[in-house]
Amino acid sequence: MPSNPELYAFVRGEIVPLASASLHVSDLSIQRGYGIFDYFRIHETQPLFVEDHLDRFYESARLMQLAVPMSREVLHNMILELAQRNNLALSGIKLLLTGGYSDDGYTPAPDGASLVMIHQPLTMVEQALIDRGIRIMSHEYVREVARAKTINYTMGIRLIQRVRELGLDDVLYHQGGVVSEFPRSNFFIVRQDNTVVTPALDMLFGITRKKVLQLASQQYPIEEGTVTLDDIWQAKEAFLTNTTKRLLPVVELDGKPIGTGKPGEVTLSLLAAFQELEQAELAKASVA
Repeated sequence: MPSNPELYAFVRGEIVPLASASLHVSDLSIQRGYGIFDYFRIHETQPLFVEDHLDRFYESARLMQLAVPMSREVLHNMILELAQRNNLALSGIKLLLTGGYSDDGYTPAPDGASLVMIHQPLTMVEQALIDRGIRIMSHEYVREVARAKTINYTMGIRLIQRVRELGLDDVLYHQGGVVSEFPRSNFFIVRQDNTVVTPALDMLFGITRKKVLQLASQQYPIEEGTVTLDDIWQAKEAFLTNTTKRLLPVVELDGKPIGTGKPGEVTLSLLAAFQELEQAELAKASVA
């Protein structure tokens, strides 16, 4: 990513100018692609849903047998310090934890993992894309250690060119017709009876996914379970969730329309409710 010379990053215990932030070539993220990350939005200097993201970050570290080299309280304070130092209006912080500087390019470092924080400006999804909805393709694949937010995005990156050639927006993973997730998002369908359903296997527990399930349960039946490709084509609506896109309508899969082929009322009502939740969370945090 481009380096803004006026911004700062955190690298292995130090806050440094982003333009000079680096890891040694012996780091296992470079040698073997071994590491985890998490990403959350910052509004002014206030992180959004940061405790949920830290829960997932520490769980990903546990699953990948990586030790976070500072306590949760110290890490939280360092996030706030970096956000205040950069003082951006709307931004995101990426936490990265790698296998560290390896002696043999394979074994995790004896002196511990590398912890990195990158903080940069963020642009949210344009309203025009929400109004249009996105068109997607399916691809048979399941991420290794799907419950961990690892830095291994090899398949998603390999498919970028194919998605672009077809004039589509994203790719949805499945195994034998059973859907799991997008490379960077969770997936939901809305059945004809307005039941909101999301896959429960072979996927990452997204923070936006969690919040949307909580909001949906206040208005609609919800279900975490099996979703098939056939279920999608029979659904009333579909949408994805993630940190930067919130909720984004999905209107076509593999050339076939989903529902009416337009963003649906349940999706848009949940998007509005989620935006209200964001504002309430930020307002509560600002007076804490």
